[in-house]
Amino acid sequence: MKTLSLRKEDVERKWYLVDAKGKTLGRLATKIATMLSGKDKPSYTPHVDNGDFIVVINAKDIFLSGQKKEQKMYYRYSGYIGGLKEITAKEMLVKHPERVITLAVKGMLPKNKLAARMLKRLKVYKDSKQPHNSQNPKPLDM
Repeated sequence: MKTLSLRKEDVERKWYLVDAKGKTLGRLATKIATMLSGKDKPSYTPHVDNGDFIVVINAKDIFLSGQKKEQKMYYRYSGYIGGLKEITAKEMLVKHPERVITLAVKGMLPKNKLAARMLKRLKVYKDSKQPHNSQNPKPLDM
């Protein structure tokens, strides 16, 4: 028996459409991170970027359980003294709902050079309008 190792020339990518309306953030992000890294495929190879394209719509309608909307904080740092900015999840969902999903998925991807390439294949939109209809994304059940 031979163990087949996937090459980057042999990768076939598909497009999937995910509706985030009413879905729990963590469970959705876990499924998306698995598909972006290609771990759901039988041809998974750790050193090859084998994942699919994921288009997420209705990011503004994502569900956060418990008190996370008020208690979960997002931080960014400008690099200057006293430049730490913080924002709650509730404010982030109003201003930049697509970042909530992107940051959740980014934290679940491996911490290596492939992660940046995987994250580029994630397309998140705050409402149901998206420009990827020509790729014929298949709806994905969560």
